[in-house]
Amino acid sequence: MSQNSGKEIPLTELNVGQLNHLSQQLDQEIELMQNSLNQLKMVQSKFVESQECLGKVTKANVGKDMLVPLTSSMYVTGQLDDTDNFLIDVGTGYYVEKNAEQGKEYFKRKVEYITKEMEKIQPLLQEKYKMKQAVVEVVQMKVQAQMSQQQQPGQQPVPIKS
Repeated sequence: MSQNSGKEIPLTELNVGQLNHLSQQLDQEIELMQNSLNQLKMVQSKFVESQECLGKVTKANVGKDMLVPLTSSMYVTGQLDDTDNFLIDVGTGYYVEKNAEQGKEYFKRKVEYITKEMEKIQPLLQEKYKMKQAVVEVVQMKVQAQMSQQQQPGQQPVPIKS
């Protein structure tokens, strides 16, 4: 474990209270990283879905009725007029006009970028899990040592009632 001063202190030198605090801190970090990873997966799947939808728009669909989303839960009937140009949502309320190939390439780049970010987070998350496991093992070892110290030779162990 690293302290603010930059020197490392072995886990075995920490008391049970400090180890429990460290364990809670690691739990919070793990939860934050897991939530971030889940959000990235969700965004990635939306980009993949958008890329696939571009591939389904063909000239055969021109003039056919379709549902156009106004909000996430409200749709209106419309007709497809142009299968060559699309408005792509690039975030924060901005849209860019692109043709089908440009749109597919845009979504491909986004998926690749998000995949790389997820690949950066996963090893860090695994490291946090390993640290958490090490802390838990040291806590168990210290609790076991305290219990064996309390049971002096010649004394009967105190039964634990449930």
